Amino acid sequence: MNRYLEQKEFIFTPSDFERIRTMLYRHCGITLSDNKKDMVYSRLGRRLRANGLKTFRDYLIWVEQDRGGDEWEAFINSLTTNLTAFFREPHHFPLLKEHVLNLRKRPIRLWCSASSTGEEPYTMAMTMVEAFGTYKPPVEIIATDIDTHVLSKAKAGIYSMERVEKLPKDTLKRFFLKGTGSNEGYVQVRRELSDLISFRRLNLLDEYWPINGPFDAIFCRNVMIYFDKATQYKILKRFVPLLETHGVLFAGHSESLHHASDIFRLRGKTVYELASSIRQARSEKVSIHQEALNGESR
Repeated sequence: MNRYLEQKEFIFTPSDFERIRTMLYRHCGITLSDNKKDMVYSRLGRRLRANGLKTFRDYLIWVEQDRGGDEWEAFINSLTTNLTAFFREPHHFPLLKEHVLNLRKRPIRLWCSASSTGEEPYTMAMTMVEAFGTYKPPVEIIATDIDTHVLSKAKAGIYSMERVEKLPKDTLKRFFLKGTGSNEGYVQVRRELSDLISFRRLNLLDEYWPINGPFDAIFCRNVMIYFDKATQYKILKRFVPLLETHGVLFAGHSESLHHASDIFRLRGKTVYELASSIRQARSEKVSIHQEALNGESR
């Protein structure tokens, strides 16, 4: 007998798992491997328990009927992974600082496409404060995620001391307020940082993205690993018109964009820029437009 039929609390069959995989892929583009059965059972088991259900089959029927509703949202939130940390993959942030300081345009516009609980966009904001030497740098940061639960945490900007214990003491003192009384053991990011960031819900697979480019840099780190190659390419292609010609794309340490070499080329360690052909085409378009304007002015 399949061991998932022997679970003590809920009935979870192989067909249930396949149904969940299909639902998640169609909505989010996320591919669940066979070794994720235990993770799925654990996370969705909480939803069954909360709603007094005994079988995954009954739960999935309800979720599909509730598509777009609260339980559908809880279903998606439960299965999206949100591993993050302040200054994760730290080599990227000096590169971001150098990149923006070399730009003449203002304001600088940055997009964090998978913000999770906020550590990444707040790290971007700290980097910008340090780059420009002011709590009010000429920077706009858009931070998005598919998971509404983690977005709420990100907006609040409140973290346990364990989440920030590896930060240098001067960084902690400069960018966080220490909780007292009932808030002891927690810190909150300074208002000046949160003012730099606009948090929004966004599914990278949705036809419409509630953001407008162009951006000087896009962070899409440790996201592509959850998609198959076709879905990765589709998303990467949609990044192209949202990036300035000089813009850069930051990827995760285990991600490679070799299959999208026609639109992105490697610039540094997991840092990409637009392919030469795209940059050239944009340059020629600008030249043609400028010539037309010069002709009209004569």
